Amino acid sequence: MPVSRLAVSLATLLAATAAAAQPGRFFDTVDTNRDGVMSAAEWKASGRQPQGFLMMDANGDGRVTRAEADAAMARIRAGGAPAGPAAAPK
Repeated sequence: MPVSRLAVSLATLLAATAAAAQPGRFFDTVDTNRDGVMSAAEWKASGRQPQGFLMMDANGDGRVTRAEADAAMARIRAGGAPAGPAAAPK
């Protein structure tokens, strides 16, 4: 899939996910152990696509902080392209 189509698909997926969740609840829903970060395992267990996790994991450390998640949602709401490393979650 070309990068631009992938970016649009990811933005659509995450926008739909964010719209379905109450503001501030999305992160808490996925962070099931309440340690303040979303792990790739928590993301996968929530049934979400791995591309969304990759888009939010801005520093590529395999964890998504609330700040990273908020920044990703802000980019999507602003119509910007998703960011994040190209590696698969661990």
